[in-house]
Amino acid sequence: MRKISILGATGSIGQNTIDLIRRDSGAYDVVALTGGANIARLAEDAISLNADLAVTAYPNRLEELRTALAGTNVEVAAGQQALIEAAERPADWIMSAIVGAAGLAPGLAALRQGTALALANKESLVCAGALLLDTAREHNARILPVDSEHSAIFQGLVGEDMSAVERIIITASGGAFRDWPLEKLADATLEQALHHPNWEMGQRITIDSASMFNKAMEVIETREYFGVSPEQIEVLIHPESMVHALVGFCDGAIMAHLGAPDMRHAIGYALYWPDRRDLPVERLDLARIGQLNFATPDPARFPALGLAYRVMSRGGMMGAVFNGAKERALDHFIAGKIGFLEMASIVEHVLDHFEDQSGLIDDAMTLDNVLRIDHLARQRADMVMTKQTG
Repeated sequence: MRKISILGATGSIGQNTIDLIRRDSGAYDVVALTGGANIARLAEDAISLNADLAVTAYPNRLEELRTALAGTNVEVAAGQQALIEAAERPADWIMSAIVGAAGLAPGLAALRQGTALALANKESLVCAGALLLDTAREHNARILPVDSEHSAIFQGLVGEDMSAVERIIITASGGAFRDWPLEKLADATLEQALHHPNWEMGQRITIDSASMFNKAMEVIETREYFGVSPEQIEVLIHPESMVHALVGFCDGAIMAHLGAPDMRHAIGYALYWPDRRDLPVERLDLARIGQLNFATPDPARFPALGLAYRVMSRGGMMGAVFNGAKERALDHFIAGKIGFLEMASIVEHVLDHFEDQSGLIDDAMTLDNVLRIDHLARQRADMVMTKQTG
């Protein structure tokens, strides 16, 4: 039996992972499940999977979790340190699906035990790509990408020489507002941003898809994980969400990964790697689909993409600045304090503030320094928001 843990078990990635595990539950020994505020879901999954440990990120929900698991053999814990300790428990495979910068420290803890880390927490690579990859190399651990785009790139590179890669193209659905008139975007509401045309995802990532901040993060991830230059990374709007990424080679050939918009593709590839197994996903009928469409994203509609290339050009820990500011701006949009377009404006102002602060941005990339930059970026985002709305 493979020992596995799922960090972020109650989110959409975690639930899709559990769906695959339940289909062959006898093959897995579930070490730890972690979640956030959905205590009922966390407890139910911990019981049904016979997990050793269940952890909620919220200390004030510990007693609720303890009550839900009373009479079982499941240990309970709460808080950030408990998340890290859950990641430190020996396992053969660990899913890292905690949303936001909060997933970085548990991900690093998992890598230090030399395990296979299935990485769905894109913020880890954006904030501290070099730190994450160096830790994996130091401890002979393996990072397996779970974002659909990066899994597609990863699969397209099997057996290939990276020196032959000319370009990498990642696709974007365009989100909820891809067909909206540009002049209407300033008035877009939270409810409207949550109507993704293709994917079923959590609240934050669905909004990030609408603003294209999600794709901006993935551009930075691509650079960090695959070691290509920013100039080699392209983004295309692809409304059907069936081509997840393309890899172009020096001989002019392009390898494309196609599949239905179902995260179990990427999760299953990481779970069973290096093998392929049957997956309960739709098989594409290309004749029925008929055509696939692609377009260049409009920089006026999606300013987040330009900010991502600016971050890569500056280097250092600007990724941590970008992510911290983005997360805080998203908080303010969800709370109704700012408009949809103001998220990009806030992030741009925060990047302006930090761009020339080499004493901070170019400091050694350690966990403490990354978290310090993240905190300062969030503080600055709050200040910018107050000025813009005050």
